[in-house]
Amino acid sequence: MNTHASVVVIGGGVMGTSIAYHLAAAGVRDVLLVERDDLGAGSTSKAAGGVRAQFSDELNIQLGARSLEAFGRFGEEFGHDIGLRRVGYLFLLSTPEEVASFEAGVRLQNALGVPSRMIDPAEARRLSSLITTDGLRAAAFSPDDGHCTPEAVVQGYAAAARQCGARILRRTAVTGIETRGDTITAVTTTLGDITTDTVICAAGAWSRAVGAMVGVDLPVQPLRRQIAVTEPVADLPPDLPMTIDFGTTLYFHSEGPGLLVGMSDPDERPGFATDPHDRWIPRLAAALEHRAPSVLDLRRTGGWAGLYEVTPDHNALIGEAHSVSRFLYATGFSGHGFLQGPAVGEVVRDLYLGRVPFVDVTPLSAGRFAADAPRPEVNCV
Repeated sequence: MNTHASVVVIGGGVMGTSIAYHLAAAGVRDVLLVERDDLGAGSTSKAAGGVRAQFSDELNIQLGARSLEAFGRFGEEFGHDIGLRRVGYLFLLSTPEEVASFEAGVRLQNALGVPSRMIDPAEARRLSSLITTDGLRAAAFSPDDGHCTPEAVVQGYAAAARQCGARILRRTAVTGIETRGDTITAVTTTLGDITTDTVICAAGAWSRAVGAMVGVDLPVQPLRRQIAVTEPVADLPPDLPMTIDFGTTLYFHSEGPGLLVGMSDPDERPGFATDPHDRWIPRLAAALEHRAPSVLDLRRTGGWAGLYEVTPDHNALIGEAHSVSRFLYATGFSGHGFLQGPAVGEVVRDLYLGRVPFVDVTPLSAGRFAADAPRPEVNCV
């Protein structure tokens, strides 16, 4: 093993592979990505695959829109089919407060070039024929959004990073980060020490422990989220949008001939457990009975559990630490990390190179919590 790297990226999900690719493509030599398992084995492989720019936070809108552009050209650029389906995102809204919040969000999105719009319940039903409109007041829809295959994105970025000269170590755990004064000198791993002066943390739900290695607080908590997959659906519309009942957090989109279905579980407590369980099913069934009752007739054929990487304001941590040189981080995306991976790779590359990124991510610094300056994202489920 070459025991030196100019940059060590910790984490082999979409964020780490995107960062490694963007650094190597920019001419950075000796980029090394270290992943303790297989690429994408953490949260990325368990993601629902949604891609969107429908957010309430201006930074998230910009990161989402930039990433949508990258996903759109991914196949041509990297030669990897990521199964991108631009079928749109449909948020179903049931209260005056939800409607007012999304109306404000659509105005902001439109000002930033995102073609989202508010629609009435009847149009929502035409777009997503599995739903009922009982109690719906309105919906928000953006046709440019959709979903794709997370594992394919990871493999595409990893292959492109290697072609640009980056190295990737799989099944290699980082056990420590050595410093001299306030300067990083090496990363210790289960394969030995790697001398370096720069570490980029893209470790997702495991980021807090990585930050602690250099005394940087990355307030990320792991939280189990579950997904169910159904048997084939007769006459499933080919353009069924990602449909989200915002009040209950129920969501679904097509998954092959069937559906991928999920929702949040308020009874979950922070932790690294990823074993599936059925305690969430009664709540899921109640939400389906109210909003998409025909889905209850479908047999569940599979599913899985993965981890959200949650911050106190449900928004990302992106930046560079001031207490140690040089420790950068991109983590804590609270459920919208996969869809922002391409844009965040660009941003972290520019932070490393001392360039001005296409968007100012200073407000997403991990220090915002100590400064009592949280930046909440509303459009999360």
